Amino acid sequence: MATYKQPCIHCNTLLDRDARFCPACGNVSPFGWACPACLRAADRGQTLCAGCGRALYIPCPHCGGRTFAGARCDACGRTLTVACLNKRCGAQQFFENQNCTACGKKLKK
Repeated sequence: MATYKQPCIHCNTLLDRDARFCPACGNVSPFGWACPACLRAADRGQTLCAGCGRALYIPCPHCGGRTFAGARCDACGRTLTVACLNKRCGAQQFFENQNCTACGKKLKK
């Protein structure tokens, strides 16, 4: 049975349409942008999330440049994610999140 693949918007790797992350670039939203706090779909032009009101443009913790709240900084390219501390989960989460969006565990000690 033939399956149609869709390119990741970040690295153009072809992925199954039901993929939740890109194994090539590690992005957790391979087919669109999402709010890192509530995971609602967002556009790069929006300044606030329509779902939870979170600011979608922040200063990068590494370079201080203004960046979209995604997986990587627009200015320096460094990652903006941390791994969940839950050994069974380990999902990549936005560095400012208080709880993991996958399992709910607290991210910061």
